[in-house]
Amino acid sequence: MSFLAVRDLVSGYDRSTVLGGVDLALDRGATLGLLGRNGAGKSTLIMTLMGLVPPTSGSVQLDGVELAGRRPDVIARAGVALVPQGRRVWATLTVAEHLALASRRRGTWTVDSVLDLLPRLGERRGQYAAQLSGGEQQMLAVARALLTNPRLVLLDEPSDGLAPALVDQIGAVIATMCAEGVAVLLVEQDLHLAFEVAQEIAVMEKGAIVHRVPTAEFRLDPGTAHRLLGVT
Repeated sequence: MSFLAVRDLVSGYDRSTVLGGVDLALDRGATLGLLGRNGAGKSTLIMTLMGLVPPTSGSVQLDGVELAGRRPDVIARAGVALVPQGRRVWATLTVAEHLALASRRRGTWTVDSVLDLLPRLGERRGQYAAQLSGGEQQMLAVARALLTNPRLVLLDEPSDGLAPALVDQIGAVIATMCAEGVAVLLVEQDLHLAFEVAQEIAVMEKGAIVHRVPTAEFRLDPGTAHRLLGVT
């Protein structure tokens, strides 16, 4: 059985269905790059897995434990962490306060080890999140997730608005997560980042995963990339 097993997951907003039956599997320490056009349902899938959008039906199992329909705090305690699109850090809290709030579970990741990985945050510990650059806020969102010592990390567009050097740093952090056995589901528009860190690529279309192959195979098939994503 896969570490993360999603079966026939249906969800949406109000009376509108966005996910029409998603099936997805992910092993420990693996990274899956999830691609798709705007409106395909990628962020809705992330929010549903995190419990922020309630599913209508379907199953989400993490290491054999059913999480579909559970509250976000229950899902977080089960070992799932979210790095949301738009960072969503708390503007009036300092970097140090963010790190202290997140580091409640013992494990591999501590404040010291996270700051070793993201030293710029150490230099900014006394600064309010509102005073950070966009890149620093993204690093803070990643640090906050790591300090929960997750088993699965959901990243929603982590490269959005970042300079190439910071995108490379995000890639290095994801590689470190995988080396520690953390599974990563990466929603991304930056193909360079997705190709660099993901072992497999999946493509969503109209609320379902319609294509999934090893990354190397996807890169050698520009016709499929153009048909599904509109890119060359």
